Amino acid sequence: MQNLAAKEDRSALIHPRIPEGDETKVAAILGAIEAHLGFVPDGLRLYSFSPPLLESFISNINYFNMGGTHLSPALTAMIRYQVSWDSGCSFCVDMNEGFLTNMGMKLDSIRASRGVPEAAPLDNKDKALLMLATKSVTTPEAIGQADLAEVRRYGWDDRAIFDAVVQAANNRAFNYVLRTFNIEHQGALA
Repeated sequence: MQNLAAKEDRSALIHPRIPEGDETKVAAILGAIEAHLGFVPDGLRLYSFSPPLLESFISNINYFNMGGTHLSPALTAMIRYQVSWDSGCSFCVDMNEGFLTNMGMKLDSIRASRGVPEAAPLDNKDKALLMLATKSVTTPEAIGQADLAEVRRYGWDDRAIFDAVVQAANNRAFNYVLRTFNIEHQGALA
């Protein structure tokens, strides 16, 4: 994990500007996010630069959070949490801690699993897929048939395996976008 505390506190490197003519579309998307979450995360607001990318990103989020996948919300949030911790993205670590505590998990248990997915406060079935997903973004070349057989032993099918790996990879990319532009905390774009 990157040392989150060691990074100097800097302001965002860029501030999103909505392309002329796309203001209504972007306002509608961000308004729907605010209605759902109660606020618009700066990480999503950053995507206002490109309404097509914003729509694509939101579609991806909706797939994982609105019942498109068979993975539980706790598992998808824990995948994002573990990947964000390993990627050194404090914005996503903080946000996913909030999601996980709102699901009833204890903050101490969540934090005790940082970088140790097998310690995550999930059942063994979900932990198995979490460990595969995190391994897929740290050492993808090390994934083999034995890894797939292990998660299948818990009843996961290939679609669930694929979804977990995609969730991890997409989150890793998002983490790097936020870190590149120094979106380290909510309010960075204020």
